[in-house]
Amino acid sequence: MKYKNITRAVFLNRPNRFIAEVDIDGQKEIVHVKNTGRCKELLIPGCEIWLTAPGTPGRKTKYDLVAVRKNTGVLFNIDSQAPNKVVKEWLEKQNYTKVVPEYRYGESRIDFYMEKLDKDGTLHKYLMEVKGCTLEIDGIGYFPDAPTDRGVRHIRELMKAKEEGFNTALAFVIQMDGVTEVRAYTKMHPEFGIAMEDAKKAGVEILFLRCHVEPDQLEILRGKI
Repeated sequence: MKYKNITRAVFLNRPNRFIAEVDIDGQKEIVHVKNTGRCKELLIPGCEIWLTAPGTPGRKTKYDLVAVRKNTGVLFNIDSQAPNKVVKEWLEKQNYTKVVPEYRYGESRIDFYMEKLDKDGTLHKYLMEVKGCTLEIDGIGYFPDAPTDRGVRHIRELMKAKEEGFNTALAFVIQMDGVTEVRAYTKMHPEFGIAMEDAKKAGVEILFLRCHVEPDQLEILRGKI
């Protein structure tokens, strides 16, 4: 996926989880932060960031903050809407006969439902829940960076669907280069780690979707599934 109207800026401050104060060529601007997570290890005063100007009429802010360069030099996409968008683009390039976003299953909306028809006419059904990973510690990705009861519930739904005959997957979109693995950040949310281990034992596939990040682009590098 690509962004339009990308502008480089410098991060100054984050008064609340929705907005940030930034410097664009010496001018202070209030921008929308497209990630309600903490991102404290990324959004440090003085760091290099990138903004996009969607041009939507009636907006309170002109820009969205979508990418930041960590003090290690690695570029991170922190747009919380990007993982589902880039996965949808990616799934549509695979050999599925149907890809349906926001599929109602049980008490939840699972991110994607897919179908695949074999040559012999056998129909295979898939459910995939997508999580974006923006937390990196010593070269390892971690999720979540804030407690997520919703995330735990979705994992439990995947386990139930697996029992009912679906092919199920929990997919982590790694929103940075150079990281190949995501672990449960049990320090932040122990229950998520327990649910993830239970899912593995139940046969839910755990996918680590490696990405390449540019200021104006997020691209999945993994091959076909």
